Amino acid sequence: MPVFRLGDALVFPDPALADDDGLLAQGGDLRPERLLLAYRNGIFPWYSEGRPILWWSPSPRFALLPEALHVGRSLRKSIARAPFRLTLDTAFEEVMRRCGRAPRPGQHGTWITRAMLAAYAELHRMGVAHSVEAWAGERLVGGLYGVALGGVYFGESMFADVDDASKIAFVALVEQLQRWQFELIDCQVHTHHLERFGARMFSRPEWDERLQHALQRPTRPGRWSWDPA
Repeated sequence: MPVFRLGDALVFPDPALADDDGLLAQGGDLRPERLLLAYRNGIFPWYSEGRPILWWSPSPRFALLPEALHVGRSLRKSIARAPFRLTLDTAFEEVMRRCGRAPRPGQHGTWITRAMLAAYAELHRMGVAHSVEAWAGERLVGGLYGVALGGVYFGESMFADVDDASKIAFVALVEQLQRWQFELIDCQVHTHHLERFGARMFSRPEWDERLQHALQRPTRPGRWSWDPA
């Protein structure tokens, strides 16, 4: 399959034309309009500092239906102890920076480049990118961030400096998204970590159908906060 080269025009090739690894295109830019168009088509950027921007749409697609969330017994016990204070949209850029510094097996460097940080910080200011933070006292010890459009949360990355911090933040987010009637959480590529929470692979036709259906829901913009319950 060819890898398409993007110019200034706000267009993407058909995601079904991605290669076997999911790589679809290179080039373009990270302006908000392009990023939002990408997400609405199931495409996301992932590249290294100093390299061209690469755009991906893997198939099959790894995702979680919020109602399918599975929480193991030991994690439920940890949640019941309430070891962390959880917040929404309180330290978005710091969460991104910490995700970028988090060591990951088999990975050197980070895809959270300076340009990515600036681009997603702008999406956060626009009210469409959101973070969850886990605090131990005044210390940020875990969190995650992503983009929310319609009834879809497109998860980007998470980090934890303390056991269970990002897991508890993730469970709290998914349960909140359930209450808001979100339909889909995009996990992008397979991880055993998220598989244990109930995420699974979706064929491209099923992913596309679920994505477009969920995007018909109204977007919940602005700074998020937990429901009073």
